[in-house]
Amino acid sequence: LFAVLVALYEEPEKPNSALDFLKHHLGASTPENPEIEALRLEVAEMKEKYEAVLEENKNLKMKVRHRYKQNLHKAP
Repeated sequence: LFAVLVALYEEPEKPNSALDFLKHHLGASTPENPEIEALRLEVAEMKEKYEAVLEENKNLKMKVRHRYKQNLHKAP
């Protein structure tokens, strides 16, 4: 915290909001960039698609096992 306050003091062009300066330099949340929000939405959509693909894969594996077992019983 002390280092950030020193950086604020030594800043040649003082920011409009000291609090925003502190938040930015301490890694706290800052107003969201629209591009970041778009990327977050894209990640959420990709997670949903991933979950759907996992579910589909699980269902297809079950079908394959079922048919494989049926074929085993039919074989002489």
